[in-house]
Amino acid sequence: GMMTALPTAQPAYGLEGPSAGRTVDNATPQGSTYLRPNSVQSNGTGSLSRSAKRSFFLMASPLMRMNGFLYKNLRSPGTEERARVHLGPGQKKYMVGWINVDANMFTGKCDLWADLRYPLPFRDSTIAAIYSHHVVEHLTDLSAHFADVFRCLTPGGTYRVGGPDGDSAIRKFIEGDKSWFGDWPDKRQSIGGRLENFIFCRGEHLTILTESFLGELLSDAGFTNIRKCIPSKLTYRPDVLMDALAMEEESDFEAPHTLILEADKPAAGNF
Repeated sequence: GMMTALPTAQPAYGLEGPSAGRTVDNATPQGSTYLRPNSVQSNGTGSLSRSAKRSFFLMASPLMRMNGFLYKNLRSPGTEERARVHLGPGQKKYMVGWINVDANMFTGKCDLWADLRYPLPFRDSTIAAIYSHHVVEHLTDLSAHFADVFRCLTPGGTYRVGGPDGDSAIRKFIEGDKSWFGDWPDKRQSIGGRLENFIFCRGEHLTILTESFLGELLSDAGFTNIRKCIPSKLTYRPDVLMDALAMEEESDFEAPHTLILEADKPAAGNF
């Protein structure tokens, strides 16, 4: 099949101690894996009401698109810079050393103000790695998004993408494990209500993400070497994606709440 299994043995590369997940030896060979020690971090992100968000995008989208156009043509990085891009940092997930792209410049912190529903403001084949965490389930055109990320990446570049794990949710629903779901954003006692909360998040999420569907989207866009990763613990590209592990939270490593895949744009000559 298209997916490769998670490694069962200790991966080839690891860090311990307070620096785990945040630094990497530049000599680490590409393709080695990194497994981070267990960690659970709090998640504190705010959100606008849906009507306020709709009004904001109606007014701000043309400005964001103009800003993106100017950035792409005047300031966007070249291939030699090996730039890394973080999509949707929000309020709490700003990544130092990355280009953080978000539509919300008022309550969030970002380097580049852009509407993620439109093509990314980067030139073709210039970005070494792109990371998005709980972003793609909010987008209206997933095929266009993955094709555009593929366009922006350098040959051999990697996309790490994560969102609500529909496979885990379906399994826990069938098992009747109500406690796995929590009761956010709406307080619900029924397991069906909690499943609806998790999948659709009061209408903010537009799709259900499963490993096979996310893998299909990546494959259709041209990505290869599609791999499932343990949230906050595993990356197959520690040379460029180590910082992402510190941005992720997970409380159940048997049935993760977040589905994360990494996939590569084929190296030059392998298209």
